[in-house]
Amino acid sequence: MDRNNIIGLVLIFIIFAGSFWLMKPSEQEIQAEKARQDSTERVEKGLSPIKDSLQQIVESNEVDSAKLNEPFGASSFGEEELIKLENDKIIATVSTKGGRIKSVELKGQQNFDGNPLILFDGDHNTFGLEFNVPGKAVNTNDLYFKSQGGDNSALTMRLNYSDNQYIDYIYSLEKDSYNVGLTIETKGIQNALDVKSKNILLNWETILTQKEKNISGERDKSSIYYRDVEGNIDNLSESKDDDETVEQPVNWIAFKQHYFSNILSSKEGFNNVNLTARAGTSDNIVKLYKAKAELSNNGKDQSYNLNFFFGPNQYNTLKAEGNDYNKIINMGWGPISWINRFITVPIFDFLDGFALSYGIVILILTVLLKGAMFPLTYKSYLSMAKMRVLKPQLDEIKAKVGEDNPMLLQQEQMKLYKQAGVNPLGGCLPLVLQMPFTLAFFFFFPNLFELRGESFLWVKDLSTYDSAISFAPIAFGIDHISLMCVLMTITTLLTTWYNNTTSGASAVGQMKYIGYIMPLMFFFLLNNFPAGLNYYYLLAAVFTFLTQVIIRQFIDDDKILEKIEAFKKKPQAEKKPNSFQKRMEDMMRQQQAAQQKKNK
Repeated sequence: MDRNNIIGLVLIFIIFAGSFWLMKPSEQEIQAEKARQDSTERVEKGLSPIKDSLQQIVESNEVDSAKLNEPFGASSFGEEELIKLENDKIIATVSTKGGRIKSVELKGQQNFDGNPLILFDGDHNTFGLEFNVPGKAVNTNDLYFKSQGGDNSALTMRLNYSDNQYIDYIYSLEKDSYNVGLTIETKGIQNALDVKSKNILLNWETILTQKEKNISGERDKSSIYYRDVEGNIDNLSESKDDDETVEQPVNWIAFKQHYFSNILSSKEGFNNVNLTARAGTSDNIVKLYKAKAELSNNGKDQSYNLNFFFGPNQYNTLKAEGNDYNKIINMGWGPISWINRFITVPIFDFLDGFALSYGIVILILTVLLKGAMFPLTYKSYLSMAKMRVLKPQLDEIKAKVGEDNPMLLQQEQMKLYKQAGVNPLGGCLPLVLQMPFTLAFFFFFPNLFELRGESFLWVKDLSTYDSAISFAPIAFGIDHISLMCVLMTITTLLTTWYNNTTSGASAVGQMKYIGYIMPLMFFFLLNNFPAGLNYYYLLAAVFTFLTQVIIRQFIDDDKILEKIEAFKKKPQAEKKPNSFQKRMEDMMRQQQAAQQKKNK
């Protein structure tokens, strides 16, 4: 082999080596080919092919490059990290994505199914600031924050715009508290805002999942509450979807669920608040809440002092927090609310201090109420006894006058009442005075957090219905029978029967059936209500029956009739008509005059 041949072979080797080096596939091409082979293998196995990896890489590079050049571009990418804040009452998990509280667990509390109670969790909760910078609408909920360090009681999350422009979320959690403090600080962000729109909005959304056995009852007692700067408390509808725009600045917004609430308050106040509440559309969704508000903006670096309350709707707990938080618990309206706030709650708290079973507490509460009402009850039964002994004389008047002249019949009856000194409504007025107390408990027990999860006798949870018998839903969605409600209904019917037989009411035509129809109607109404409420009504019916039996033993109809006859013999001058009789006489005279005028 001569020199020329050697040179030729060397050149050919150099050309081949250079060709291999210049034409070798790039890393992207290797990944693309690997993806094609994987896709072919998936097709051969009957699976759907994956997207061309080269296309994915090209598109990803284009998107990444574009986003990185946008405002907050570097914060658009990252991996979510979870950091816990914890004390004796709650565990708040903060996510680096959005820098928000992702979930809150209440220690010592459980759902109806026995699982730990999570007030909200994961993507069910949204919280962040919304504002515009040139060329982009920013939502901090979608961006990645970086932890600046902290411990299980304090944490700072930072969202960088540049080295000297950022947003800090500073969290703090005190010991033995349901409150998580949140200070939002904006450094230099005001200079980055779009000149056309310098508003900073706060957006808070959540989906409340089922916590209680009776989800329909849970929905009916869940809503958004708020307090404006003038101290007015208002709420969206509990029974239907609702939207509201609040013109007054707002101190706090409460996402209330039946027995628990998430309350966000602000020292600076929220402006132009838009609230939305929607009922759940799936079996385990209670409500969907949205709140959007403007934060104050003076064109300088801002510090917003916010506070989250994550805790139970326990009257004393909320009252201790201040800010009228306790008013999100529905204690009724007007006098009913006053009875619950100033009488029922203090007495219940006093009894609760003895660490008794709540079944015993309700029993004692019922005895105290019935004891306080006994004078009115006795007066009512005495008045009914007077009407009972007068019934033969009323029947005589009816037979003498006839039913063809109702006005004359009414006049003669009123004349007899006046002569006998009897008020025909005397038996009703004491019962009317007791009615506010009966209605007060209708609001008190269904909202009483202390009953949640507490058992008594066969009832596993006094805060919800006891389903002694369960079955497939039938008419009106009824799928169970509450034994406590059944016992309450039977006792009420028994009391009605005894009252009718001892008062002579059985002779009053169809009116006697009303007392039997009402308890049956209330059975269908109260069958879904908490066993604690039905237990109270059961005790009330039992004590009412016993009171009737006892009083009946001390009331002598013959002696009452003697007193009435003695009163009749008194001179007319000594018989001063009571206010009711006077009003009835005036009304009858007016009716008589109108009738005479009509006849003319």
